[in-house]
Amino acid sequence: MTKVDTVNALEALYTRAPSPASLDKVAGQITPEYAQWLTASRFCVLTTVGPDGTDGSPRGDDGAVVRIVDDTTLWMPDWRGNNRLDSLRNIVSDGRISCMFMVPGSNNVIRVNGKAHLTADPAVTQTFEQGGKHPTTVIVIHVGEVYSQCSRAILRSRIWDGEPAPDLPTMGQILKAQTAGAVDADGYDKDQVARAKKTMW
Repeated sequence: MTKVDTVNALEALYTRAPSPASLDKVAGQITPEYAQWLTASRFCVLTTVGPDGTDGSPRGDDGAVVRIVDDTTLWMPDWRGNNRLDSLRNIVSDGRISCMFMVPGSNNVIRVNGKAHLTADPAVTQTFEQGGKHPTTVIVIHVGEVYSQCSRAILRSRIWDGEPAPDLPTMGQILKAQTAGAVDADGYDKDQVARAKKTMW
């Protein structure tokens, strides 16, 4: 297998110049049009990098997944999860961040690249209160660039076409295999949705 290991070798393979639209769509701040899109997005993939590698984390909320503070700042509450803290450790260590925002039914994806830090300031965290609970920290994203991704990936994958899910191993079955049978797969799967709803926030 031949390894492409230099930028020159890479560019020699991709000789077609970027389309003008792919460059024109990049903004250095949140424009009114991109703001509408981000406000409509309840789900994104958060990507971080740190000394132990990279991490991609799905983030979702009941409403906008981020809050627009100004045209270069977003707030993302860190709601209760598995407490591994992979993304948060990376943000503390490095700060580089990328997000891919999606809206069900839309073939476009909005990408935000920039830097981030965490805050546990109650003046920030308590503004996200849900049923008396609030996030332990909020991710403060400083936007470096924002732009739309072309629709080809969504169109190729047909992700919004409403196809039934394929027959795949359940999380309980995966955990049972990973723990040499210590986890009761059927019990774990049966209670999974109810368990998640109890600890949503």
